Amino acid sequence: MSQTVKAAIVGTGFIGPAHLEALRRIPNVEVVALVEVNQALADEKAKVLGIPNAYTFEAMLQQPEIDVVHICTPNFLHYPQAKAVLEAGKHVICEKPLAVKIDEAEELVKIAKEKGLVNAVHFNLRYYPMVRQMKTMREKGELGEVYSVMGSYLQDWLFLQTDYNWRLEPDKSGDSRAIADIGSHLLDITEYVTGLKITEVMADFSTVHKTRLKPLKAIETYSGDKLDMSDYQEVPINTEDHATVLLRFDNGSKGSITVSQVNAGRKNRLNVEIAGSKSNFEFNSEKPNELWIGKRETANSVLMKDPGLFHPEAAALISFPGGHNEGFPDTSKQMFKEVYAAVREGKQPEKASFPTFADGLRELIIGERIVESNKKQAWVKI
Repeated sequence: MSQTVKAAIVGTGFIGPAHLEALRRIPNVEVVALVEVNQALADEKAKVLGIPNAYTFEAMLQQPEIDVVHICTPNFLHYPQAKAVLEAGKHVICEKPLAVKIDEAEELVKIAKEKGLVNAVHFNLRYYPMVRQMKTMREKGELGEVYSVMGSYLQDWLFLQTDYNWRLEPDKSGDSRAIADIGSHLLDITEYVTGLKITEVMADFSTVHKTRLKPLKAIETYSGDKLDMSDYQEVPINTEDHATVLLRFDNGSKGSITVSQVNAGRKNRLNVEIAGSKSNFEFNSEKPNELWIGKRETANSVLMKDPGLFHPEAAALISFPGGHNEGFPDTSKQMFKEVYAAVREGKQPEKASFPTFADGLRELIIGERIVESNKKQAWVKI
């Protein structure tokens, strides 16, 4: 492969430009193409974002110079687009969820393995340095045996009845919303940090707004655009605004998570607390440069992000000295650095450090079992 790896981004909602910004901070990676639903929109967005080439999806697949494709489209497009990219012989980084159905995700895992192509799912929140520090501290015995896990992921971007997005439509997003959208990040981090596997779930969902006012014209996620009441139509909502899930793990320990997109004032707050036999770790994504470490017989402490104080495995995700804060945009950059190292090798690592299609399948399975548990109001095995 040439020194410069060339990439295309498919989709320009909230997350597509976030991928672009992260890639522009990685040496020898060039975003050469932008893809949208039609040529006119692709041309418009490419000009705004400063990307030299604009294509429809099928036209992009025919461009031999493109090495990697980032899929940043609505959920229902992930499977067909990821499959087409793999079959075109290009490496894939896909937004989560990997697909909306388990059999689709299984097929993608199979094709990617057969092709030997690099495949990743954008579980970027693993890449807060504190998250990897917690994982490394647990691996080195500093947490001890895991007793319990408590987690939450709270947002307020769907707090109002007039808040609307394609994620509210099951034909585009799937049967789950809050769990599939942000809960998947929390569940992924829980297994990643603890090294445990979730074996059973018990879920209870609630839909706060049984109907919502859908805009009659498009607005982008997090845009803050305001419309008049005449610009809306009332539609029924069938997916969860809020979910509580009890967890059982393969070491016999227990846990719980709460996920909500209707908690006023919580903009993007992932919180995980892991109680162990030696220590207690608490991490809050809205304070990403701090890790609270609880003790019984000595003083509690707060570890600040500083490469000089971190284990080397976690320090590798830090680009700036202590006191120079890093946050959400840096998580994608750090993840893509690892993925593009594999791209330069031309094949998927046998044991990838980054989240793969197999990880995407795992979270889809857990999410489907959670949906099943809510319907049955009973424990369901993973």
